[in-house]
Amino acid sequence: MSAIPLTVRGAKRLHEELHRLKTIERPSVINAIAEARAQGDLSENAEYDAARERQGFIEGRIAELEGTLSNAQIINPQELDTDGRAVFGATVEIEDLDSGDRVVYQIVGDVEADIRANMISVSSPVARALIGKSEGDVVEVQAPSGLREYEVISIQYL
Repeated sequence: MSAIPLTVRGAKRLHEELHRLKTIERPSVINAIAEARAQGDLSENAEYDAARERQGFIEGRIAELEGTLSNAQIINPQELDTDGRAVFGATVEIEDLDSGDRVVYQIVGDVEADIRANMISVSSPVARALIGKSEGDVVEVQAPSGLREYEVISIQYL
């Protein structure tokens, strides 16, 4: 399996989720299964079925997180020699040249991407266009609505 790029913050969030699943969620579902078993006939016990399904989900997520973290390549943009260019982990403010709208994105790995939090995947068209650019550069991005042009306003390495 190839390396999975993660920011320092993203790796910390995944470790916290893994810890919560192992220390809180897993014991809780084990107790729920034990309580449902104590009620008797398992063939018509909805609580037992629901607890077993929840256990399967939790165990699957634990395995997924452990696999991701074991193959993680944690990248801290503050430690890179970036020469003022947009790189993985950088926070980039861009302005749409047509509308004048400004937006700030952090370029993160596929696992961390969350557009609601303005964290875009390094493999997205916008991030691919921004990588290697400096403040003042204009990038073109092929969007579903057509070709869009953005100016790089600022780049930060948080």
